[in-house]
Amino acid sequence: MNMLNKKSSFLTVLIVACMSLFLAACGGADGAKKTGSDGGKKLVGGTEATFAPFESMNDKGEIVGIDVDVMNAIAAASGFGFELQNVGWEPVFQKITSGELDFGAAGITITDERKQTYDFTDPYYQANLVIVVKEGSPIKSVDDLKDKKVAVQINTTGHKAAQDLLGKSNTNISAYENQPTAMQQVRNGSADAAIGDNAVVFEYMKNNKNTGLKVIEDDKFEKEFYGFMVKKGNKEVLDLLNEGLKKIKENGELEKITGQKLE
Repeated sequence: MNMLNKKSSFLTVLIVACMSLFLAACGGADGAKKTGSDGGKKLVGGTEATFAPFESMNDKGEIVGIDVDVMNAIAAASGFGFELQNVGWEPVFQKITSGELDFGAAGITITDERKQTYDFTDPYYQANLVIVVKEGSPIKSVDDLKDKKVAVQINTTGHKAAQDLLGKSNTNISAYENQPTAMQQVRNGSADAAIGDNAVVFEYMKNNKNTGLKVIEDDKFEKEFYGFMVKKGNKEVLDLLNEGLKKIKENGELEKITGQKLE
């Protein structure tokens, strides 16, 4: 073999080696996102971790709560791993739409409007809206809110309920990124009332003593159901979640976690 051929052969081997390293690196990045440590499928979910008891941050900076416990049970039953990221309420929707997240687990109510853009698992929790007011407030029911200042978490069913009551563009409605901030407006007198999900409101009241607030339950609010949310048409992830959810409903584990029995 002459010197020119030797150089040509060496160059070919070098190019092939570099391409192999490049492809291996690319495959590794994708694998880190899509497979767990045991080689099984890994999903990436998003949440808004100020929604206790469904999701909140503990002292170690970990996301904990009912949604995390339910997802852990579903993952174990369906044989996949998952990572849950605290991205904020509205970004959960945006990042699922863009494909950055596989699912949303944030106490998300299943509604006809949301179902136009997203798919939902079967329900795993029943919730009800309640009103939060100061003790001694003249507000006694939903009907008393019509000319009052109402605080809500933005783009939630509480927000929609306020819009249905007061009008969609009513400036008396103030929307905030999370439910605790909305309730804080009642405490400081910026709002006459707040509307939010019952379990979250009662958890806030339990963890914040002497707030000077009280809760009003009104059966004029319709029952709501939470589901895990995926991008419209993402049947693979939806089926995986529903498969595990079905199993933990049937074996009673879901009821142990949530304290509710759903049919």
